[in-house]
Amino acid sequence: MFHAQHCLCAELPALATRTRIVIVRHHLERWRSSNTGRLAHLALTNSVIVEHGGELGSAVLPPLDGAYLVFPEGEPRDTPPDPPPAQLVVLDATWSQARRMYRKLDALRGLPLWRLPDAAMPAARLREAPSPGRVSTIEAIARALRMCESDTVATRLEQLFQLAVARARDTGRAIA
Repeated sequence: MFHAQHCLCAELPALATRTRIVIVRHHLERWRSSNTGRLAHLALTNSVIVEHGGELGSAVLPPLDGAYLVFPEGEPRDTPPDPPPAQLVVLDATWSQARRMYRKLDALRGLPLWRLPDAAMPAARLREAPSPGRVSTIEAIARALRMCESDTVATRLEQLFQLAVARARDTGRAIA
């Protein structure tokens, strides 16, 4: 979604994970260049994007056996769930859209929630966070995978995010 001279396509890694990542994306995020759910999906071979809202209606989620919803409610967990999740569901939207999606999507209500621990924020971001500890979709996925699997995939996702921020800055875009 960047201009051709700032394109990230050649930089996208192909990252395999045991954990399936289900990204539920709000329809208004589909064409935003600051959407990091798309970026994560393009890098993660074991991921899927499910669209929600607009003329598409309510998202039809795949079977979510062994899934956890990564969402900032409840007490933060410093350790991954035991047994480890087979799938992680992440809402890809603005914070107000994500709260509404969580309330409206029945399939999400039965999932156990996993609130990730707060961590230091990177110096530059594609969008301003509404409060401390709130992160983009790709950052949340990286943090969860670091806890469930390894530093390797998480680090590669974080590097991809920082590259996206740098390329966005190169276009002259204001960075949060």
